[in-house]
Amino acid sequence: MNLNQITVPSLNLETSISFYEMLGLRLIVKAMPHYARFECPDGEATFSIHLVDEITKGEGIYVYFEVVNLDQQVTQLKEKGIKFELEPTDQPWLWREARLRDPDGNQLVLFYGGNNRLNPPWRIDNES
Repeated sequence: MNLNQITVPSLNLETSISFYEMLGLRLIVKAMPHYARFECPDGEATFSIHLVDEITKGEGIYVYFEVVNLDQQVTQLKEKGIKFELEPTDQPWLWREARLRDPDGNQLVLFYGGNNRLNPPWRIDNES
């Protein structure tokens, strides 16, 4: 099994498309007014947005995008006007993270986990 795609809700696809293109995703499907899909610049995963009448209340989901040059990327995005809720910060789970929200309030985390993403010191050994 492989995770292929994440889809998040949006009240305004045009605004969201512009935002995600600014983050560096490549638009590959534009089925207006209901749906758009992007290709991530690295790997084979895709990310999409779909039109909804209402955004779910509460904390919602977190979408993580791994970025090797996190601090540099955050600086470039801030220069484009993107606002961050958390500047790049080293976390106790051994990742460096920056947090922001998309135009619909969906929570995004740009992070760099390196080897610790799949192999943290507390990884469970499933070989038995």
